[in-house]
Amino acid sequence: MVIELNDANFQQTIDGNDIVVVDFWAPWCGPCRSFAPVYEKAATNHTDVVFAKVNTELEQQLAGIFNIRSIPTLMAFREQVIVFAEAGALPEPALEHLLTQIKALDMGQVHKEIAAQADQKVH
Repeated sequence: MVIELNDANFQQTIDGNDIVVVDFWAPWCGPCRSFAPVYEKAATNHTDVVFAKVNTELEQQLAGIFNIRSIPTLMAFREQVIVFAEAGALPEPALEHLLTQIKALDMGQVHKEIAAQADQKVH
C-alpha cells in the first residue's frame, strides 16, 4: 500500500517508521506515471517498508523543504535520516537493489558519522 503524505502527516510518518520511501511526483508528469506501477509493486513486495507519495502540485511547501527540483524524485529515510535522494524514475531491478541496500545499512555507523560531522561543524 502506498500512502499520500502532506504537511499534516509527513513528520509523523517519518518519525513513526523505521524505513520510509517517498516518491515526489505530479499528476502531469509522464515519467512519474510510468514509475507508479513499479513503485506500487515494490510496496506490495516490501511490507516492512512504508511507501509514500507527495504530490508536489498540492504540497509545494514540502517539495520546497526538500529542494525538489525535478520529478519524480525518490527519497528514502531510515531511522529519520535521509539515506537516499535522487531524481529520476528507477527501473524495477534498481528499486529492488536500492531497497536491499537500505535494509542492509548499519545505522549505528550512520548515526556515528552524522554525530562526527555535527561535531566538526561545532569546532
